[in-house]
Amino acid sequence: MSKLLRIGELANLSGVSTRTVDFYTGLGLIESTERTAGNFRLYDASCIERIAAIKALEANGVSLADMAEALERGAGVADLTGQLSQVQGDIETLREAASNAGPAAHQLLLALTARLQSLVHTAIELTQNLPPLG
Repeated sequence: MSKLLRIGELANLSGVSTRTVDFYTGLGLIESTERTAGNFRLYDASCIERIAAIKALEANGVSLADMAEALERGAGVADLTGQLSQVQGDIETLREAASNAGPAAHQLLLALTARLQSLVHTAIELTQNLPPLG
């Protein structure tokens, strides 16, 4: 079992404030493992990686509310498959739009494509590094 961290230690090691750790806990993005006799929350060290993932997702435009909803929903393989099918359909729609787009719209679609590539790259990194919740 890894070392348990107090909120201040977790915040320091994660590069966020204790208020941020508290906020993430309240949203259900991270969970405390147990409490001390003095009722202080203790967090598993894996929360450091989870906070890094939260920050990476947030930097790529994913809202904290969306992250919390996804964790609360407990998306399973079927849900993921459905989401990926929808993304594939959306990509096809973008391809069609790009072929008919004027110069200004074409530039916007290029910017959106770059953003999508960044999100996909982030998702791949997270699936390789993110520990499970709980």
